[in-house]
Amino acid sequence: MNLNLNLNTKIYYLFMEKQLRILGIDPGTTVAGYGLVEIRGKVPVILNMGTIIPGKLADHYERLNYLHERAMHLVKEYKPDVMALEAPFYGKNVQSMLKLGRGQGVIMAAALMYGVPIFEYAPLLVKQAITGMGRASKEQVAYFLQKVYHLNEIEKSLDATDAVAVAICHFIQQGKPEKSKEYKNWGDFVKKNPDKVK
Repeated sequence: MNLNLNLNTKIYYLFMEKQLRILGIDPGTTVAGYGLVEIRGKVPVILNMGTIIPGKLADHYERLNYLHERAMHLVKEYKPDVMALEAPFYGKNVQSMLKLGRGQGVIMAAALMYGVPIFEYAPLLVKQAITGMGRASKEQVAYFLQKVYHLNEIEKSLDATDAVAVAICHFIQQGKPEKSKEYKNWGDFVKKNPDKVK
């Protein structure tokens, strides 16, 4: 889901000459991962990755405040062109989902305060983009990143590697052309394109 994609943003991606910086975030109120990726030419280069640990604070609202402040610090320090977030997945525990949504919200607010466009990607899409398998484990995502991007030392936290994966997923998705219309058969084509058939 793209929150800020407009014509100017599309033109920016088509004609930009500078290197694109993507700040990927794997949101969480106990541990949140971040990964900074820079696109040089057409190659993603992982510049940094790490974790924010609001879970060390007992109070939920203090955790949100800490998460917001750390996210603002990352945006201010790294000056990303875009922020890519892993979208919350549907879970059975409503309270956990509510807390995760709040955490994602304060991270979004940090990006918006600095005018950074936000993009969201489903976990399945992120895993598919990195490993080719939508049901890949966090460990498999980390392994693929290490092998493909020649990381000497992989961050121990899988939240950090997930954040890098979200950033790289954003880069991959921006390079994909829009899907053409799909047709089931000739009759379906005629039905959807009456002006093209005489």
